[in-house]
Amino acid sequence: MGLFAFIREAGEKLFGTGEAKAADPATANATAAEAIHNYIVALKLAPPDLGVSFDGARSLVTVTGTAPDQATREKILLAAGNVAGVAEVENKLSVARTEPEAQFHTVVRGDTLSAIAKKFYGDANKYPAIFEANKPMLSHPDKIYPGQVLRIPPQG
Repeated sequence: MGLFAFIREAGEKLFGTGEAKAADPATANATAAEAIHNYIVALKLAPPDLGVSFDGARSLVTVTGTAPDQATREKILLAAGNVAGVAEVENKLSVARTEPEAQFHTVVRGDTLSAIAKKFYGDANKYPAIFEANKPMLSHPDKIYPGQVLRIPPQG
């Protein structure tokens, strides 16, 4: 449980600010929540009971449901948070099978997965572990961007 912070201006562009201003707040929030929910479903991360709500005034996404494991829970949080317009994700997900929690890293300009692996694991050649831990949000090891938040799994 808890709140996870993200950079509001960075991430997937699932909904525009223009459409949010055009509609009443309740409709804009429902539209944004549906877009985020559909994105999580498209990534094949959504448990059957996934719930997503959005509070545009606070740029806050709340996710509920039961993830099958800790890794999926963390990926759902990152998928919801790495969306332009989202500043925080409130984690109300439970997990069916507990596992050690991952650390999180916010990408800065000049970061590479190798540099991040060196920082967290002491070995740049362990970058595939970080890449795999962030699939399906990452499609290629070289396609990360400043502001993006990544999972850094425990060393195994």
